[in-house]
Amino acid sequence: MEQRTFHRTGRSASVVGLGTWQLGADWGEVGEPEALAVLTRAVEAGVTFLDTADVYGDGRSERLIGAFLRERPDAGLTVATKMGRRVEQAPENYTLDNFRAWTDRSRENLGVDRLDLVQLHCPPTPVFASDEVFDGLDTLVAEGRIAAYGVSVETCEQALTAIARPGTASVQIILNPFRVKPLERVLPAALEAGVAIIARVPLASGLLSGRYTEDTVFGADDHRTYNRKGEAFDQGETFSGVDFATGVEAAAAFGELAPEGATPSATALRWIIQQPGVTTVIPGARTPEQALANARAAELPPLSEATLSAIAALYDERIRPQVHDRW
Repeated sequence: MEQRTFHRTGRSASVVGLGTWQLGADWGEVGEPEALAVLTRAVEAGVTFLDTADVYGDGRSERLIGAFLRERPDAGLTVATKMGRRVEQAPENYTLDNFRAWTDRSRENLGVDRLDLVQLHCPPTPVFASDEVFDGLDTLVAEGRIAAYGVSVETCEQALTAIARPGTASVQIILNPFRVKPLERVLPAALEAGVAIIARVPLASGLLSGRYTEDTVFGADDHRTYNRKGEAFDQGETFSGVDFATGVEAAAAFGELAPEGATPSATALRWIIQQPGVTTVIPGARTPEQALANARAAELPPLSEATLSAIAALYDERIRPQVHDRW
């Protein structure tokens, strides 16, 4: 699989990575054997970048990856984790002492001495402007707890603030054919600064797979049931903030634009991969089959200009009228 470089660290990542929120919680039950099978299938398909967080199943996702790493110590993987969402979301909680405690816990969960990449996990906006916060992250690097740091963001303004920081190695941001605002300023700024872009929620919580109808019912423990209007955390994390009924109709139209032989999911991932500035995209998977299908999206040829124009027109017609003020 194609590898792209994190320019501020020198490390590389597969252009399609694996998001492991599904292996922790909030997407329905995924047993340990199946979770390990998902990781195995992804890595066998060429994935070298895994994304997790200390809050996914309160560390379950990290621990599963740690077990996998023990089985494959020479797999050559980069594991990115995130920190900060296990406490009250107050700027004053983002301190060096807490950073040390949080990263020590993640190091234990993953079974490593040094974390490859740690990202602030969608912290409050004032955190991005705090010199003390970024000095603390620099200290973690100097102490050898982490190799590099980045941020996961909710808004483009947060992303741009982080990109201006000289130590920021990566920005993780929602990007997909139903969430295109980062194309305007964030991706160009990251490209110029040498900051890696990790595209998250790439299938709009599964909407872009085209598998759902308005009558689809998700489990009570699935965020697609309990967070549609942002009841538990930011609304953009669920269906990219798009109303479910609107998203289902738009996804059906999107599926009709998929090139011959390509699934809607693979088409959405291919769309992301070819956006200038994207380093890796991190679709999640609950089954080994999903992990393999996602990885194979990297094999698709670039989408044609006609297809790109049709996707842009679909967004303008179906999605933009609903979300442009919000995002």
